[in-house]
Amino acid sequence: MATARRKAAEEVVFRPVDNGRLAALCGPVDANLRQIETALDVSIARRGERFAISGPREKAAQAAQALRRFYGEASRDLTVEDIQLGLVEIAHPRRKADPDSPSLMIPRRQELTARTPRQAQYLQQMRSNDITFCVGPAGTGKTFLAVAAAVDALERDAVKRIILTRPAVEAGEKLGFLPGDLAQKVDPYLRPLYDALYDLMGYDQVMRSFDRGAIEIAPLAFMRGRTLNHAFIILDEAQNTTPEQMKMFLTRIGFGSKAVVTGDVTQVDLPKSQVSGLGDARSVLEGVRGIAVTEFQSDDVVRHPLVQAIVDAYDRRSRHSRPGSPSRRGQDQTPGNPTRGAS
Repeated sequence: MATARRKAAEEVVFRPVDNGRLAALCGPVDANLRQIETALDVSIARRGERFAISGPREKAAQAAQALRRFYGEASRDLTVEDIQLGLVEIAHPRRKADPDSPSLMIPRRQELTARTPRQAQYLQQMRSNDITFCVGPAGTGKTFLAVAAAVDALERDAVKRIILTRPAVEAGEKLGFLPGDLAQKVDPYLRPLYDALYDLMGYDQVMRSFDRGAIEIAPLAFMRGRTLNHAFIILDEAQNTTPEQMKMFLTRIGFGSKAVVTGDVTQVDLPKSQVSGLGDARSVLEGVRGIAVTEFQSDDVVRHPLVQAIVDAYDRRSRHSRPGSPSRRGQDQTPGNPTRGAS
């Protein structure tokens, strides 16, 4: 009976009837409706232009809002991405003019904006600080937004070049045994950075930028001994650095440069006895002026709706596990592991 009291029913009716819009709203074999049901944990029953929604009161109201929104956009076929991104925006409504979300001058992606309040905070921190740490689960936009901010800075001539790096920990930083030339050896470890660049700038422009030295991608080990002036530098997958590597990276920063460090402290691939440089740096550098920290949570995930549910499930198990159990190992080995929540 208690469960029944928590349930609510919503009905949405679209009139006058427009069968074309209804078909686009529902998707092939009602695939779009299934996406809404899965993301919001509701049930949707349709009869013609009538949609009956049952589920938790708040979720049922969000599902009704989603149906009305997507019906308004259904003058064209709706893609799975349209549905999933729309659901994220419904869960995290933003003001039309958010002063904490700076505009990004990216010709190919003029519609690129922060989709959650913490993403807006992240963009603002990268604009305002010389060093920004971003910690959070997969799918929250840590890497993509950092690359977008770097492309924006390059377009505005705020920096002269972009340098993207990450530790090739899976190869133990020993790349010699891999086949091919240097680019072919490191490509598998840097592919996510290439993907973000291609999405933001297009393949041809990225290749031209590589040719003239405006963009450089390299394993972290190759940064030693360099001084990087007038650059936007991104260290991705920083949870897989050692404290020594992190110190080496942070001390590469030269005049007119910005650095962004991203990572997920719950997915450390270092040997069990090795301390993660990301958590160590956050502990050592806490309170240093000019260094900002953004901590994403599962509700900042901008991917398939199931990703947020997966992150939440693992977090619940970690919270209820005894110290030292396998589920906590990735967190226990990282000093200064942040509590969940935005700084």
